[in-house]
Amino acid sequence: MGPKVNGNPLYISVFLLVTSYLLGEFIIPKYELLLILNIFGLAGLVISIFIFVSALNLFFSYKEKLHPKTKTIRIIKTGIFAYTRNPIYLSFVLFHFSMFLVFENVMYFISSIGIFFWINNYVIFEEEKYLTNTFGKEFKRYCLEVKRWLIF
Repeated sequence: MGPKVNGNPLYISVFLLVTSYLLGEFIIPKYELLLILNIFGLAGLVISIFIFVSALNLFFSYKEKLHPKTKTIRIIKTGIFAYTRNPIYLSFVLFHFSMFLVFENVMYFISSIGIFFWINNYVIFEEEKYLTNTFGKEFKRYCLEVKRWLIF
């Protein structure tokens, strides 16, 4: 059995995207942003999709399952995993924030903060506890070499 994570981050991310769209389009007013921020948002969407697909390809090439509760047999250290320990979660947060920049919907911004907080404090915490118990020093070395997110 893998880590004791409550909820599936992919399902929760999609649920938050749909909820943010509905609330932001029909209830909460939009606030116009500068055009340059919209362009950064488009770039962020492309980058987040690239990060997600490259991490997903590595997962499947190593015959790992995507769901966080599944047992793992190795630590993936190549590709995008050489730069961030959690590229899929990074892509979720970046996608939500980029949706805010593109569509000027404040709910996407709030959901990006919420999903970051939940993933960082609950999902990753449980996964890292499981990986430390499973792989010990190897995982601790990996944590010293590669950041949890890209910058911290």
